[in-house]
Amino acid sequence: MSLTHTEDRFAALLQRHQLPVLRRRAVTTLQLNLGRLCNQSCRHCHVDAGPLRTELMDDRVIERVLQLLQASPGVTTVDITGGAPELNPRFRRLVTGVRQLGRDVMVRCNLTVIHESGQDDLPGFYAENQAKIVASLPCYTEDNVDTQRGGGVFELSIAALRQLNAVGYGAAQGGANAEALRLDLVYNPLGPSLPPAQQALQADYRQRLGADHGIVFDQLYTLANMPIHRFADDLQRQGALDSYHALLEDSFNPAAVDGVMCRELVSVDWNGRFADCDFHQMLNLPLATAHSTIFEVESFADLDDGPITTASHCLGCTAGQGSSCGGALTDSSS
Repeated sequence: MSLTHTEDRFAALLQRHQLPVLRRRAVTTLQLNLGRLCNQSCRHCHVDAGPLRTELMDDRVIERVLQLLQASPGVTTVDITGGAPELNPRFRRLVTGVRQLGRDVMVRCNLTVIHESGQDDLPGFYAENQAKIVASLPCYTEDNVDTQRGGGVFELSIAALRQLNAVGYGAAQGGANAEALRLDLVYNPLGPSLPPAQQALQADYRQRLGADHGIVFDQLYTLANMPIHRFADDLQRQGALDSYHALLEDSFNPAAVDGVMCRELVSVDWNGRFADCDFHQMLNLPLATAHSTIFEVESFADLDDGPITTASHCLGCTAGQGSSCGGALTDSSS
């Protein structure tokens, strides 16, 4: 059965399980998409990012974000994503500005960007600003990574991880710098399937990356691929889009609903527009409130306790173990 956004099978399942509609709690995480420019063109990318994209967050939006952060003490973490956010020339200004306000910075890094021209100082810059790195590495084997992300990506990613380890990231799980210089990895399935159990896969990653490459990291996040944009197009070509939608619906986990990321997060795109999450942002699904951009609020707290827009792709966050920007939402899929 094909699921469309207008059907909102997610809302239907909430009702079937007698769960209330989603509302945001207090906003504690601000997610910023700095643009769609990227040095990679991954098969699963829901942003449709790539080297030819030109959308980039400008100075006006960044300065307004910093103003609002200053007025929003409840926001403790700024989650920076893209594209490759580091390719926005204002990236460093944003990171240092957020740190000067005393907020935590999380950077979603594709690793290979560290090897781009003019980016060789990134590991040191991250460390200096105590940025948490959430690095995408969809497998611990070369063939799988290169199939999903392009030829040579695995080798470059391993080299980048070694550079991050060299400046203190990964800090041997509980060492002195484990909190200050945190390195987490992200796994995405290669095709139309749900991620395996996060803890078991993390043990495999730790063993293989350590034994084969001498790499250490703090935690592995497993994320389900959302059936939107490039990944949906790929599934459509394979004739697997309908079956993947059905898998997400059949795997709905009521226990994951309370922890979905939109509960305490708001997303801002490169142009300053609000969305409930990065996935909604890519589909131009606005907040279900009167506020549409960062220029219409005085504080991010203005969005507290607001209604959350839902659509059928939200099933990707509640299938199996559940899936969020922080990985699995429950211990098992049972």
